[in-house]
Amino acid sequence: MYDEELLGKFCVFKDRLHAGTLLGEACRSVLSEADYVFAIPMGGVPVGLMVSKVLASKFDILICRKLLIPWNREAGFGAVSPDGSYFVDEAFARSIGLSDNDIQEAVEEQLKEIRKRNELLRGGRSYPSLKDLKVVLVDDGIAAGYTMTAAVGFVRSKKAREVVIATPTGCLDSLLRLSRSADLIVCLNIRSGPWFAVADAYAEWRDLDYEDVLNLLREHGDDVVGIAESL
Repeated sequence: MYDEELLGKFCVFKDRLHAGTLLGEACRSVLSEADYVFAIPMGGVPVGLMVSKVLASKFDILICRKLLIPWNREAGFGAVSPDGSYFVDEAFARSIGLSDNDIQEAVEEQLKEIRKRNELLRGGRSYPSLKDLKVVLVDDGIAAGYTMTAAVGFVRSKKAREVVIATPTGCLDSLLRLSRSADLIVCLNIRSGPWFAVADAYAEWRDLDYEDVLNLLREHGDDVVGIAESL
Protein backbone atom coordinates (compact mmCIF):
# COMPACT_ATOMS: atom_id res chain seq x y z
CA MET A 1 0.00 0.00 0.00
CA TYR A 2 1.23 3.51 -0.84
CA ASP A 3 -0.09 7.06 -1.15
CA GLU A 4 -0.34 8.16 -4.78
CA GLU A 5 -0.22 11.83 -3.76
CA LEU A 6 3.17 11.31 -2.08
CA LEU A 7 4.73 9.14 -4.79
CA GLY A 8 8.23 10.34 -5.66
CA LYS A 9 7.99 13.53 -3.60
CA PHE A 10 10.43 15.06 -1.11
CA CYS A 11 9.92 16.68 2.33
CA VAL A 12 6.41 15.30 2.70
CA PHE A 13 6.54 14.82 6.50
CA LYS A 14 7.15 17.49 9.12
CA ASP A 15 9.05 15.08 11.36
CA ARG A 16 9.00 11.45 12.51
CA LEU A 17 6.03 11.91 14.83
CA HIS A 18 3.96 13.44 12.03
CA ALA A 19 5.02 10.63 9.70
CA GLY A 20 4.13 8.03 12.31
CA THR A 21 0.64 9.43 12.80
CA LEU A 22 -0.06 9.34 9.06
CA LEU A 23 1.45 5.88 8.78
CA GLY A 24 -0.66 4.63 11.69
CA GLU A 25 -3.81 5.89 10.03
CA ALA A 26 -2.84 4.15 6.80
CA CYS A 27 -2.17 0.92 8.68
CA ARG A 28 -5.51 1.15 10.45
CA SER A 29 -7.27 1.46 7.10
CA VAL A 30 -5.91 -1.89 5.88
CA LEU A 31 -5.39 -3.89 9.09
CA SER A 32 -8.30 -5.05 11.20
CA GLU A 33 -5.93 -5.33 14.18
CA ALA A 34 -2.31 -5.91 15.14
CA ASP A 35 -0.94 -7.61 18.24
CA TYR A 36 2.46 -5.95 18.31
CA VAL A 37 4.22 -2.96 16.82
CA PHE A 38 7.99 -3.33 16.87
CA ALA A 39 10.08 -0.22 16.17
CA ILE A 40 13.68 -0.38 14.96
CA PRO A 41 15.82 2.15 16.85
CA MET A 42 16.78 4.78 16.86
CA GLY A 43 14.76 6.63 14.20
CA GLY A 44 11.98 4.08 14.04
CA VAL A 45 10.95 4.62 17.66
CA PRO A 46 8.95 7.88 17.30
CA VAL A 47 7.30 6.52 14.15
CA GLY A 48 6.47 3.21 15.80
CA LEU A 49 5.07 4.89 18.90
CA MET A 50 2.55 6.79 16.80
CA VAL A 51 1.63 3.69 14.77
CA SER A 52 1.13 1.70 17.96
CA LYS A 53 -1.01 4.45 19.45
CA VAL A 54 -3.29 4.61 16.40
CA LEU A 55 -3.61 0.81 16.21
CA ALA A 56 -3.95 0.40 19.99
CA SER A 57 -1.31 -2.34 19.74
CA LYS A 58 1.33 -3.42 22.20
CA PHE A 59 4.66 -1.67 21.58
CA ASP A 60 8.25 -2.92 21.77
CA ILE A 61 11.65 -2.15 20.31
CA LEU A 62 13.36 -4.61 17.96
CA ILE A 63 17.09 -4.03 17.95
CA CYS A 64 18.58 -5.10 14.63
CA ARG A 65 21.83 -3.58 13.41
CA LYS A 66 23.32 -2.94 9.98
CA LEU A 67 26.63 -4.69 9.25
CA LEU A 68 29.06 -1.90 8.43
CA ILE A 69 31.76 -1.86 5.76
CA PRO A 70 35.06 -1.55 7.67
CA TRP A 71 36.39 1.34 5.59
CA ASN A 72 33.05 3.10 5.07
CA ARG A 73 31.12 3.32 8.34
CA GLU A 74 28.13 4.97 6.68
CA ALA A 75 27.42 2.01 4.39
CA GLY A 76 26.39 -1.55 5.07
CA PHE A 77 26.36 -4.98 3.45
CA GLY A 78 23.79 -6.79 5.61
CA ALA A 79 22.29 -6.82 9.10
CA VAL A 80 22.17 -8.89 12.28
CA SER A 81 19.23 -9.61 14.61
CA PRO A 82 19.19 -10.02 18.42
CA ASP A 83 19.61 -13.80 18.35
CA GLY A 84 22.80 -13.58 16.30
CA SER A 85 21.27 -14.63 13.00
CA TYR A 86 22.30 -12.35 10.19
CA PHE A 87 21.62 -11.46 6.58
CA VAL A 88 24.44 -10.64 4.14
CA ASP A 89 24.16 -9.27 0.62
CA GLU A 90 26.61 -11.87 -0.60
CA ALA A 91 27.07 -10.52 -4.13
CA PHE A 92 27.77 -7.01 -2.86
CA ALA A 93 30.03 -8.20 -0.03
CA ARG A 94 32.19 -10.19 -2.41
CA SER A 95 32.25 -7.43 -5.01
CA ILE A 96 33.89 -5.06 -2.51
CA GLY A 97 36.34 -7.68 -1.32
CA LEU A 98 34.99 -8.60 2.11
CA SER A 99 36.37 -11.85 3.50
CA ASP A 100 34.57 -14.33 5.76
CA ASN A 101 36.64 -12.94 8.63
CA ASP A 102 35.55 -9.39 7.80
CA ILE A 103 31.93 -10.50 7.90
CA GLN A 104 32.29 -12.31 11.24
CA GLU A 105 34.04 -9.32 12.81
CA ALA A 106 31.22 -7.05 11.65
CA VAL A 107 28.63 -9.43 13.11
CA GLU A 108 30.39 -9.57 16.49
CA GLU A 109 30.74 -5.78 16.56
CA GLN A 110 27.02 -5.26 16.02
CA LEU A 111 25.97 -8.02 18.42
CA LYS A 112 27.90 -6.16 21.12
CA GLU A 113 25.99 -2.99 20.22
CA ILE A 114 22.69 -4.89 20.23
CA ARG A 115 23.36 -6.14 23.77
CA LYS A 116 24.19 -2.60 24.89
CA ARG A 117 21.05 -1.14 23.35
CA ASN A 118 18.90 -3.92 24.76
CA GLU A 119 20.10 -3.07 28.26
CA LEU A 120 19.57 0.66 27.83
CA LEU A 121 16.30 0.65 25.89
CA ARG A 122 14.60 -2.59 26.96
CA GLY A 123 16.06 -3.27 30.41
CA GLY A 124 17.85 -6.38 29.12
CA ARG A 125 14.59 -8.26 28.54
CA SER A 126 14.36 -11.30 26.29
CA TYR A 127 11.99 -11.11 23.35
CA PRO A 128 8.60 -12.79 23.75
CA SER A 129 7.18 -15.58 21.68
CA LEU A 130 5.14 -14.20 18.81
CA LYS A 131 3.40 -17.46 17.99
CA ASP A 132 0.21 -16.87 15.99
CA LEU A 133 0.44 -13.06 16.39
CA LYS A 134 0.17 -10.29 13.80
CA VAL A 135 3.28 -8.12 13.99
CA VAL A 136 3.95 -4.71 12.45
CA LEU A 137 7.62 -3.78 11.94
CA VAL A 138 8.29 -0.04 11.77
CA ASP A 139 11.28 2.07 10.77
CA ASP A 140 11.54 5.72 9.76
CA GLY A 141 12.54 4.73 6.24
CA ILE A 142 13.88 1.90 4.13
CA ALA A 143 16.93 2.51 1.97
CA ALA A 144 18.87 -0.70 1.23
CA GLY A 145 16.48 -2.68 3.42
CA TYR A 146 19.13 -4.74 5.20
CA THR A 147 17.98 -4.00 8.74
CA MET A 148 14.35 -4.68 7.91
CA THR A 149 15.31 -7.97 6.25
CA ALA A 150 16.93 -9.08 9.50
CA ALA A 151 13.89 -7.89 11.47
CA VAL A 152 11.49 -9.90 9.32
CA GLY A 153 13.64 -13.00 9.70
CA PHE A 154 13.72 -12.57 13.47
CA VAL A 155 9.96 -12.25 13.99
CA ARG A 156 9.41 -15.16 11.61
CA SER A 157 11.71 -17.23 13.84
CA LYS A 158 9.47 -16.23 16.76
CA LYS A 159 6.54 -17.84 14.89
CA ALA A 160 4.63 -14.66 14.02
CA ARG A 161 1.49 -15.51 12.07
CA GLU A 162 1.56 -12.37 9.92
CA VAL A 163 4.35 -9.85 9.33
CA VAL A 164 3.58 -6.33 8.13
CA ILE A 165 6.28 -3.81 7.23
CA ALA A 166 5.26 -0.20 7.80
CA THR A 167 7.45 2.77 6.94
CA PRO A 168 6.80 6.39 5.97
CA THR A 169 9.27 6.34 3.07
CA GLY A 170 11.14 3.73 1.09
CA CYS A 171 13.23 2.92 -1.95
CA LEU A 172 11.16 1.09 -4.56
CA ASP A 173 13.76 -1.58 -5.36
CA SER A 174 14.25 -2.44 -1.67
CA LEU A 175 10.51 -2.57 -1.04
CA LEU A 176 10.08 -4.98 -3.93
CA ARG A 177 12.74 -7.28 -2.45
CA LEU A 178 11.15 -7.12 1.00
CA SER A 179 7.72 -7.90 -0.44
CA ARG A 180 8.90 -11.49 -0.95
CA SER A 181 9.24 -12.04 2.80
CA ALA A 182 6.47 -9.85 4.27
CA ASP A 183 2.73 -10.41 4.12
CA LEU A 184 2.06 -6.71 3.52
CA ILE A 185 4.06 -3.50 3.13
CA VAL A 186 2.62 -0.08 3.94
CA CYS A 187 4.84 2.72 2.65
CA LEU A 188 3.38 6.18 2.08
CA ASN A 189 6.21 7.85 0.17
CA ILE A 190 7.82 5.54 -2.39
CA ARG A 191 10.74 6.91 -4.39
CA SER A 192 12.92 5.39 -7.10
CA GLY A 193 16.11 6.38 -8.85
CA PRO A 194 19.85 5.83 -8.38
CA TRP A 195 20.07 7.78 -5.10
CA PHE A 196 17.85 7.45 -2.06
CA ALA A 197 18.09 9.11 1.36
CA VAL A 198 15.52 8.57 4.09
CA ALA A 199 16.10 12.14 5.33
CA ASP A 200 14.80 13.57 2.04
CA ALA A 201 11.24 12.68 3.06
CA TYR A 202 11.39 14.89 6.17
CA ALA A 203 11.35 18.66 6.62
CA GLU A 204 12.92 18.23 10.07
CA TRP A 205 15.58 15.56 10.41
CA ARG A 206 18.36 14.69 12.83
CA ASP A 207 19.91 11.55 14.21
CA LEU A 208 18.45 10.40 17.53
CA ASP A 209 20.48 9.24 20.53
CA TYR A 210 19.68 7.14 23.60
CA GLU A 211 18.36 10.09 25.59
CA ASP A 212 16.03 11.11 22.76
CA VAL A 213 14.55 7.62 22.62
CA LEU A 214 14.20 7.27 26.39
CA ASN A 215 12.47 10.64 26.57
CA LEU A 216 10.04 9.55 23.86
CA LEU A 217 9.26 6.34 25.74
CA ARG A 218 8.60 8.27 28.94
CA GLU A 219 6.51 10.90 27.15
CA HIS A 220 4.21 8.36 25.52
CA GLY A 221 4.19 5.79 28.32
CA ASP A 222 0.57 6.49 29.27
CA ASP A 223 -0.69 6.13 25.71
CA VAL A 224 1.03 3.01 24.43
CA VAL A 225 0.39 -0.51 25.75
CA GLY A 226 3.48 -2.28 27.07
CA ILE A 227 5.79 0.70 26.90
CA ALA A 228 6.44 0.83 30.64
CA GLU A 229 8.36 -2.43 30.32
CA SER A 230 10.94 -0.65 28.16
CA LEU A 231 11.83 1.97 30.77
